Amino acid sequence: MLFSFLVKKIIPALFLVFTLNFGYASESTAIPLSMETNAAAVSGSVIDQKLLFPQALFTEFLTSRDLAEAGQPYWAATEGELGARTFMSPWESILLNSDIVAFYGHPRSRNMGILGRYSKEELNGKLDSLAAEYQAAGGRSVVKAFYIIFGTVWPDGNIGILSESILKEYIEFALENNILVFIDHQIGRFTPAEGLTRMLPWLKYPNVHLALDPEWRTNKPNEEIGSVSAEEINQVQRIMENYMMENRIPGERLLVIHQFNYVMIRNREKVQADFSRVRLVHCADGFGPPAVKRSSYAFNARATNIPVKGFKLFYNFGIPGAGYDSPIMSPKEVFELNPRPYIVMYQ
Repeated sequence: MLFSFLVKKIIPALFLVFTLNFGYASESTAIPLSMETNAAAVSGSVIDQKLLFPQALFTEFLTSRDLAEAGQPYWAATEGELGARTFMSPWESILLNSDIVAFYGHPRSRNMGILGRYSKEELNGKLDSLAAEYQAAGGRSVVKAFYIIFGTVWPDGNIGILSESILKEYIEFALENNILVFIDHQIGRFTPAEGLTRMLPWLKYPNVHLALDPEWRTNKPNEEIGSVSAEEINQVQRIMENYMMENRIPGERLLVIHQFNYVMIRNREKVQADFSRVRLVHCADGFGPPAVKRSSYAFNARATNIPVKGFKLFYNFGIPGAGYDSPIMSPKEVFELNPRPYIVMYQ
């Protein structure tokens, strides 16, 4: 009698509560290539429970997988079961088998990095060549990326936001060419949470990741170096992860934090990097000769509580007053850093 009561009453009631709380979504619908819905990147099937990139961005791939699942004998998954696998499946990090090489800058400024000096098509070609060099040096596959300044700090600490149409143009071009997009907020006089929140809606695109630059978290840019606290970094990770869960955004996304000076991250030893849906990347910034850059990277490497590292290099475009690397380190030299960086960007 007790067993019958559990099967007929208690277990179904618990499942209903679980379903209502998590708001499962079906993955059986074909998704258009516009990527205006985040369901396009959903994986977690019976056949393959890892997030695929870039194959999962194509409707044909999802359709063929749905047909394969439908042909399985003996049973067919319900909508609730599909949703459960989608929500709970063990998402695989982009960085598990690949490194990332990115071009940094502002689409409307030639002086803020290489990204603003060439067309999207030219950047893609240059990234192809650079990615091949890094793959030869490191042995792992390399994913290309645009690293776009989304929020630019002004002299009074206010922030100028990149126009939606321009950013969308770069993101959609990137989707068509298997390129990731990082959007970076310089924070200014605002809180890191406010800066991050402004970028969250762009996570609807499956190739978009986020970044914050503590150097510019100040009311006096170019006069003083800004900073964020460990508590603020932990807070923005929670905000980002909660947003992804609430909006059923699948997979893992990266959040990059820049540092080249000890003041930029206060209480650094208290930073958490164990969130399940947000992968924190600690990027060594700053220009100079290789010895200086290695020293800066070594300082960041001491933060073992943030194990995933990034590295930034600076081209010399002959801009008066602008810093650069001289000589610029080779891919082989970059990969000889300890620990090895997973993301390498060029400004």
